[in-house]
Amino acid sequence: MTPAQALQVQITPTAPQLGDTISVVVRQDNLEVSSSPRVTLGQQTFDTYLIGPNRFRALLPTTPLDKPGTLKIQVTGEGQVKNLAVQLRNRSFPTQSIWLPPGKDEDISDAEFNRVDAFKRLVTPQKFWSGPFVRPNQGEITTIYGIRRYYNGVFAKDYYHSGVDYAGATGSPVVAAAAGRVALVGREAQGFKINGNVVGVDHGQGVQTIYLHLSRINVKEGDMVRAGQVIGAVGSSGASTGPHLHWGLYVQGKAVDPVPWRYQGME
Repeated sequence: MTPAQALQVQITPTAPQLGDTISVVVRQDNLEVSSSPRVTLGQQTFDTYLIGPNRFRALLPTTPLDKPGTLKIQVTGEGQVKNLAVQLRNRSFPTQSIWLPPGKDEDISDAEFNRVDAFKRLVTPQKFWSGPFVRPNQGEITTIYGIRRYYNGVFAKDYYHSGVDYAGATGSPVVAAAAGRVALVGREAQGFKINGNVVGVDHGQGVQTIYLHLSRINVKEGDMVRAGQVIGAVGSSGASTGPHLHWGLYVQGKAVDPVPWRYQGME
């Protein structure tokens, strides 16, 4: 294989929409090249991770705040540069009004924000998950990803619902959506007034899931969990109007739509 043929790139989905995770898989057959390829989108460069023999992948997040249109993706590897274009499709997101009782609409504290922010920016080279993610609770979905909100009558600018809400009964089990390491445990009694009792699982390679408003936590930081393992129970802790689970998924620090991960997987 000549060097010009060696750098092969596959992008999925081929027609992504706002909120999707874009997978860029690079095949690098020149075994003399020791460095992994790099993927650039706009002004941001993403690391790639080995997912198989000579196969590397970068996961690129998109959100409702992004502008639909042409995404210019550049892949660098084996001394080559490959430029590709992908059309990011628009997606309509509804609005919703939320009324929080006094004391529930306070701003997040610096300590709580910093803990969650550090968690969602974790990058562990190892990939812990395998196959599609599982449903974290059997309750009915009441709020989908991406909804824009009014809180107590005031539009939350630059906000979108960063996950999926399940209206599970108080005490109903919450399970890990995929295998990983528990990297965040926060409790309302210790200052987590917005997220409430929360568990965050690091799945590796810049992918994390978070579980909010729990009534019970069954794990501690550092625990390794498997897909489907009970990690807590549904509650209404933190800034919550009633018992439910908020499930979010972060890719490279941004909240993406977790639902495609349940059906398509990211192998």
